Amino acid sequence: MKLLQISNAFFFSAILLSGCTSAPQKHNDVMITIPAANTEIATMGRTHINSDKSLLLGFPGVSVKTDVVGKSLTADLQSSTGNSWVDVIVDNGSPTAIKITNQPQTVELFRFTEAAKHSVEIIHRTENWQGQVTLKQFTLTGEKFLSAPLLPKRKILVLGDSVTCGEAIDRVTDEEKNSRWWNARESYGMLTARALNAQVNLVCWGGRGLVRSWNGKTDDANLSDFYEFAVGDSDLTMRWDHTHYQPDLIVSAIGTNDFSQGIPEREAYVTAYVKLINKLLVNHPQAHVALTEGAILNGDKKAALIDYIREAISRVNDSRVHQVTSNHYPGDMQDAHPTNEQHVAMAKDLAPQLKALMDW
Repeated sequence: MKLLQISNAFFFSAILLSGCTSAPQKHNDVMITIPAANTEIATMGRTHINSDKSLLLGFPGVSVKTDVVGKSLTADLQSSTGNSWVDVIVDNGSPTAIKITNQPQTVELFRFTEAAKHSVEIIHRTENWQGQVTLKQFTLTGEKFLSAPLLPKRKILVLGDSVTCGEAIDRVTDEEKNSRWWNARESYGMLTARALNAQVNLVCWGGRGLVRSWNGKTDDANLSDFYEFAVGDSDLTMRWDHTHYQPDLIVSAIGTNDFSQGIPEREAYVTAYVKLINKLLVNHPQAHVALTEGAILNGDKKAALIDYIREAISRVNDSRVHQVTSNHYPGDMQDAHPTNEQHVAMAKDLAPQLKALMDW
């Protein structure tokens, strides 16, 4: 496979378009362009469909898949900030990380000398607050786009904070922290879903909690708020229609940021959690809900959150609501977020509990 190179061999090159979005010219091979929201494209995760049938991606872990018969395939993307990253996987091979610029950009996904069947997956690595990605269209040189790939029938929704978003999984020694370190694809939530042969939507936001953010602020959009959006946390035109994805299982791993400034007042916290759980039960009438304290808290804070979770479950008093446990994974000397290896361990801890709970 021929790959265009830039200074880092790990990255595909990107061809900047200077805003040009006109249809490509035909040469010796047939060139077919379709919008990202076309029926031949399979999407996993929350997206907003724009008027031109492009897709807007905000939450991490959103995946877009297509199968084609052809020689080459490109995608047109743009980041709202220039700090967004995606992974590209061709024919189930090794992922390639690509930084998306804040200008319209054509990324060559693959190029071969002869037309053949190929599969491509694009996965959003980074978070809403780091930048939102517009995936405009795909252009194939070859024969055709095939029917959209089938996704697993089981569906999981994972709610959380920066750990769920995959912050600092791909940290680099002696490098200043940057958005390249985020890797939702290798987060415990996505690893757990793969182990259970399930789709997964990650609805998470770094620094946020159930009632307050990491710095103690209570006026940010916390979990109950950003849960309502397809992209972002406040634009009412981007509200999420919960009927579009009805999970079999919801995992809530919130609380770390609530406890970062100390243990929050019990009654207010439990009341807020009860309200969230009841909202989840109403919006997703067939889903089971599993609550966990997450990987970072330890000691008195961990014990307090576990107690709050148990009390919330008791007050809701619904057989669809459960508690699952998390071991403590403290990151390393470089960053307090769990490492890649720790996310693997977290998924190994979580998957058997969820499998038994759902009889999967």
